[in-house]
Amino acid sequence: MPQPSTGPLLFVGCATLDSIALVQDYPAADSRTVATDFATAGGGPAATAAVAAARAGADTAFAGVLGTDEEGDRIISGLQAEGVDTSAVIRDRGVKTGASVIIVSKATESRAIVTRPVPPVRFPAGSRFFDLLASAAWVHADHLGWNAVAGARSGSLNISVDAGNPIPSFSPRGIALYVPTVERLQAEYGAGHSPGALLRKALDDGAAAVVATAGSDGAWVLERGGGPVHVPATPADIVSTLGAGDVYHGALLAAVAAGLPLVDAAAFAGRTAAASCVGLDGRSAIPRQAITTEFASNHHS
Repeated sequence: MPQPSTGPLLFVGCATLDSIALVQDYPAADSRTVATDFATAGGGPAATAAVAAARAGADTAFAGVLGTDEEGDRIISGLQAEGVDTSAVIRDRGVKTGASVIIVSKATESRAIVTRPVPPVRFPAGSRFFDLLASAAWVHADHLGWNAVAGARSGSLNISVDAGNPIPSFSPRGIALYVPTVERLQAEYGAGHSPGALLRKALDDGAAAVVATAGSDGAWVLERGGGPVHVPATPADIVSTLGAGDVYHGALLAAVAAGLPLVDAAAFAGRTAAASCVGLDGRSAIPRQAITTEFASNHHS
């Protein structure tokens, strides 16, 4: 079994404050709709991944840019309550914190998001971000955090990338753990390829390992020197899938850093993400559970 990593896991990128309404059907224009439930919670790919990793027992930190507004205050307090180190967060009085209004439809198990853009993720020379970067066992970047990580990375960094959203001019070369969706790989390499072939192309482009997620179809895992392995999805009682992909990324990295083989780590991440779907928001139902081999799937196809 791989050896556990030493040092914190640093998550870099997007943090938002989300207001979420659960409705039966999407509202029509000029209508009044009664929500089944309503919640306000922290969101954002990198920030939610940090929370998921923290609940799996990892030493975690988040680095991003927030305004000095109430939304930023609530995001910081929410992360700190989970034990996430926020010392590298930049509070910029010249920007507004990212925030979203999200409508979740019970009828279609889908969501519609209206969002205020997250400020650009940049860190001044000498900021705490670079100290954490130097000590981190792993650095995880979402689509907004990638440029900051790419601009500061060295050959010694273990980098994990959430590539579910497009990242302009991105290449997986030198990435230790590349985690796109199958759909993203199809957009990059062509829809006519099998999942295994898509993962192989990503390895050919320089990634050391690839985990491609496919929602209800589970995930595909490929490492150098091996063959593609399918990890089936974990059945879920779904209230909302909001944040489930972000939870997956955080749980996956926590499991890899804890020393689980990558296929077992993907099984753990899938189980954790499925459990999170019981909650309306992306965080409240993330389980607190130790990373052990009992979470590994015994039925890879």
